[in-house]
Amino acid sequence: MKIAICGAGIAGPTLAHFLLREGHEPMLIESAPAFRTGGYVVDFWGLGFTIAERMGVIDAVLDRGYQAEEVRLVTRDGHAAGGFKADVFRRMTHDRFTSIPRGDLAEILFETVKDRVETRFGDSVAALHDTGDGMEVRLESGGSWDVDMVVGADGLHSRIRQLAWGAQSEFERPLGYHVAAFEAAGYPKRDDNVYVTHSEPGLSLARFSLRGDRTLFMMLFSDEHFGAETPETLADQRALLRSVFDGAGWEAQEILGVLDTVEAFYFDRISQIEMPEWSRGRVVLLGDAAACASLMAGEGTGLAMTEAYVLAGELGRSGGDVVAAGRAYEARLRHFIDAKQKAARAFAGSMIPETAFGVWVQRIATRAMVLPPIADFFIGDSLRDDFVLPDYEF
Repeated sequence: MKIAICGAGIAGPTLAHFLLREGHEPMLIESAPAFRTGGYVVDFWGLGFTIAERMGVIDAVLDRGYQAEEVRLVTRDGHAAGGFKADVFRRMTHDRFTSIPRGDLAEILFETVKDRVETRFGDSVAALHDTGDGMEVRLESGGSWDVDMVVGADGLHSRIRQLAWGAQSEFERPLGYHVAAFEAAGYPKRDDNVYVTHSEPGLSLARFSLRGDRTLFMMLFSDEHFGAETPETLADQRALLRSVFDGAGWEAQEILGVLDTVEAFYFDRISQIEMPEWSRGRVVLLGDAAACASLMAGEGTGLAMTEAYVLAGELGRSGGDVVAAGRAYEARLRHFIDAKQKAARAFAGSMIPETAFGVWVQRIATRAMVLPPIADFFIGDSLRDDFVLPDYEF
């Protein structure tokens, strides 16, 4: 079957990889003009780790990943105030854990299919038309594809979801926070393999040193404290971030200075997507387009890969029945993904405390994580996946 996949991030190339194993003809379309590496660092373990092994890419993931040694919470003056050794993650995952820039992981996954799959960068889907025995995919660049199935793996702001289901506002659940992430070269303060973070009521900023004298920065803030508007232009986004963090302590001024020098950065509200169903006829949603758990879940990449693996497997088991495969894919995963979304909502408040007392509690709690029972209480559930990957014939 010919299958159009919109999105060449995490879920799309993973799906294409397993579809090729089943003898299908996947095609990728990506709105970005070129492949994007880098991006914010994601923790990678559990189901995603296992799928990467089955794809034969885990060595590449580990090679480009980072083995963080410490999470360090600091005061306004930069003094250590809390934190824990990162080996707690490796202990709980039996040393199957790494951290990797999201774009680097996406590139590794794409490398497994790029020479075997037609891929269009800098293009997007303009319209979908059900022909009865297939789908016509009309492209913004002109022309069209005639395919048997369309998969929306195009993220939180999915174009495929909009075309097949309606406006994003109908399915989006904002969690009440915004995030900005960017990287830059030459930042003078480095703590290799240490995730350094500072929180004040309603905001948090962090940095992590990367290879090649580069540093990743992340800034988060609460809508309750600073407003819920999401500016669209880079200039307005910079202005908002400056207004939020201008009075913050630690390295806020230095980081804002770096922000003014970068050409582009990631900025968005932190939201989840809750759909009444993940498939409709020959159109199926995948990853964040179907059920974004948000960065608060900590494993969105692994969940996206899991959904791609299961969808490909169920398509094989259904004998090519697209409708049946879409339903079976959702039936297998819905309860598991719903639980991950619920856990992410519960975690949000502890990641960005709203009060000075909350910041104090956060620091005390992270210090206590040196004790295994305390660590298990706070993060054990998030590192355990209540789902067993099916064994499909590919």
